Amino acid sequence: MDEFDPVGGSSGVGDPAGGGGSDEVSGLGEISLASVFDRRVRISPGVPAVRDVGGEPVTWGELGDRVTALAADLASRGVRPATVVSWQLPTSVEAIVLLLALCRLEATQNPLLPVYGDRELDFILRQARPALLIVDGADPARTAAARRVAAAVARDGAPIDVLAWGEDSSGQGAPPAPLAPPTGTAGRWYFYTSGTTSAPKGVVHTDRAVLAAGRTLVERLGLRPDDRYGAVFPLCHVGGPAWQVAAMLVGFETLCVARFTDEAITALHDFDVTIAGAGPPFFLAYLAAQRALPAGRRLFPRVRAFPGGGTGRPHDLDARMVAAFGAGIVPTYGLTEAPIVCMGRLGDSPAQRATTEGIAAPTARLRVTAADGAAAPAGSDGEIQIRGDHLMLGYLDSELTAAAMTPDGWLRTGDLGRLDAAGYLTVTGRIKDVIIRNMENVSAVEVEQVLATHPDVADVSVIGLPDERTGERVCAVVVPTAAGAPPGLADLTDWCAQAGLMKQKWPEQLELVAELPRNPVGKVTKAQLRERYLPGGGAATAAPR
Repeated sequence: MDEFDPVGGSSGVGDPAGGGGSDEVSGLGEISLASVFDRRVRISPGVPAVRDVGGEPVTWGELGDRVTALAADLASRGVRPATVVSWQLPTSVEAIVLLLALCRLEATQNPLLPVYGDRELDFILRQARPALLIVDGADPARTAAARRVAAAVARDGAPIDVLAWGEDSSGQGAPPAPLAPPTGTAGRWYFYTSGTTSAPKGVVHTDRAVLAAGRTLVERLGLRPDDRYGAVFPLCHVGGPAWQVAAMLVGFETLCVARFTDEAITALHDFDVTIAGAGPPFFLAYLAAQRALPAGRRLFPRVRAFPGGGTGRPHDLDARMVAAFGAGIVPTYGLTEAPIVCMGRLGDSPAQRATTEGIAAPTARLRVTAADGAAAPAGSDGEIQIRGDHLMLGYLDSELTAAAMTPDGWLRTGDLGRLDAAGYLTVTGRIKDVIIRNMENVSAVEVEQVLATHPDVADVSVIGLPDERTGERVCAVVVPTAAGAPPGLADLTDWCAQAGLMKQKWPEQLELVAELPRNPVGKVTKAQLRERYLPGGGAATAAPR
């Protein structure tokens, strides 16, 4: 099979020539996230570690004291090693304190996206079966809903205590009992997939996987103690703890952004951010904010890189970022099941930054297979499969695990892509995101990439809709650059023709929207779009074939 497995050797981390700033990044296999945190507290007690938007910086030593106090409080409430604790908090210093306190106690933690409603919460609580659910006490409606759902779930099983954070949490309690030395090999995390196409899946991870993802960030970005990272990505997503690991390995300061708004972008400017994530929707917002500034003024004067995932980004987006900020995108690829398994490098060429997701992480392996499981030649499309330290232990639902894994232990991602001779990965679509028109496959991602470069298109998603004549038709859902002057369908098909896209892939239906529906990590929820524009819903502009 076409496979790229990077060999060992110096990563540049900790080497002044390589730009790294970690004290020790390699050899993370058997250590815990808590031990990495404790080491950083010992090394850098007076160094700023984290702050909220509008808040004062908290040093590593102060963070350590707060973690110790909260761990004692949680222990007094009965939290022990392997106790399952679900928590649903926005990104904040307090959420980081909670995350680290649970690590200190060796609890199994289940971070939940704050936007999850009753239905998702009910599903997750019934599957994860936490002993404790922690929610944001500043949101009375959310707290009341959490208690209602927890009570309903408890009627069918064990009780679930609900703690309203800030209302019930005192940070006081008896010191926790001594714990055995922690290791990174036990399942300490239940993350849930974003559920853009189906019910969320409960993913079981070890500390090893989270640490491997954080190490990749350090190595590929050459992170340094003087970096300043803007955490616009939800802490409760698998990428959130990975970035916290990177901060602990290197010692840089993090700004916690609870909600990504215009005010948050201003806060990133005031923070003098050097590493600004976390994907195309964020990058487009930065560009818009930069355009609004007077000529000659930089939004992020010291920014070094824009790391972020998100397949289907416009191929000219990196060039636009370089032109506006003097720094480009460092692409990442991963899943909840295998976070940051692939990432670019600071020194990659413009073409590599624009069209690929980088190369496999140091302890990860990628391969591409054809539909029959045979080898896909270099440069040919196939399913992307993954193994290595980043990979989950499995799903909470064992049947899902069996369906997702190959007999030889690789994860079937469901993503389509290709590897070049140097090991750079290009993601070309989803197996389930292929539009079948007249028995020919049309990659929605490919069409999106072309349409996204049209000057009148600010954002776009391409979906397949039922068609009596062709089976499915290509529908482009577009956010226009100027609401008063949207592109027409003919404008888009002409653009596709100029780009050399074969006629069978041109959009046949155009829908104009003010914004695309996205989940909290920036992925377009295509299921919502398909439901909205199925026959009988929404107005359509169609082109004859």
